[in-house]
Amino acid sequence: MNPSLKNSSPTQAVLALSAHALDAAYGPDGLERLRALTKLTATITPAETWREHRDALACAEVIFSGWEAPLMDAEFLDATPNLRAVFYAAGSVRSFVTEEFWRRGIRLANAAAMNAIPVAEYATAALILGLKHVWHYSRAGRAMHSTRAQLPAPATAYRSTIGLISYGAIARLVRERLRSYDLQVLVYDPFLSAADAAQDDMRKADSLDELFATADAISLHTPHLPETEGLIRKPHLEAMRPGAFFLNTARGQIVDEAALIDVLQRRPDLSAVLDVTHPEPPAPDSPLHTLPNVILTPHLAGSIGPECQRMGQAMLDEFERYRDGQPLRWELTPARAAQMA
Repeated sequence: MNPSLKNSSPTQAVLALSAHALDAAYGPDGLERLRALTKLTATITPAETWREHRDALACAEVIFSGWEAPLMDAEFLDATPNLRAVFYAAGSVRSFVTEEFWRRGIRLANAAAMNAIPVAEYATAALILGLKHVWHYSRAGRAMHSTRAQLPAPATAYRSTIGLISYGAIARLVRERLRSYDLQVLVYDPFLSAADAAQDDMRKADSLDELFATADAISLHTPHLPETEGLIRKPHLEAMRPGAFFLNTARGQIVDEAALIDVLQRRPDLSAVLDVTHPEPPAPDSPLHTLPNVILTPHLAGSIGPECQRMGQAMLDEFERYRDGQPLRWELTPARAAQMA
């Protein structure tokens, strides 16, 4: 048992998030469990109305949150003097965590690992369909009123090469799901050693140039950081193999979008599935809406619908570990948070 909570009254908790996040990540079952685990003193939706709940926040020891969490700056933290931990039922914490938050020693756990699961499922499915050139045959067949459309490159996943750009939580799950296929995996990540890549039955690419020129299908998993904006440039895209496939489930800002459009216009043999763009959605007059070799999806790779409840339940599980003095599974440090998208 956590010494600070042993033999004490129930932990005083507050929910602060958007109404949509409350319903999606927690829902009736999550709220019932939360009330059984804590003394829930306030549900603040929308979160920016927190100033109307100062009495509850002044006593709150933990906050459960999700999308559209309140900005936890000095003003907010001065209003929560007893706050010890935040459990965030979503992925990126960049929108609400501040330097002041870390300075006050508040613990933070998030559900990025849960959100990674549906992204990896989406990416794996898209990569296999991309290697089979499903979108090429679909559009060509529709235009020809025939299923006999031709493509120079072989339509197969067998012994093809998949390239993974960055090897974080999502890419690791993708790699695991690809083990049932007879193919090779090439990875580019400057923080991954060749030995560690080999341990996961992959070969490390020495450069992005090598990966783009070698892989038959490429999946982008790089976090959006100042140093990664525009990481994927025209020379990379122009080097793609005939019939190659590009997938982005990371962030649109990581790709030079004008260069991507230009290359796809000139290379109808290539295909791209873009679950993220910049801006999002693309401008109404963007060629991404009309290019026949582009498939746009509305940022749906991450948790949607019932999948969101996995994130809320994970944070309730994490609170139980916190309450019982056990190590937290999903706790973030400042350094780890800085590397996340």
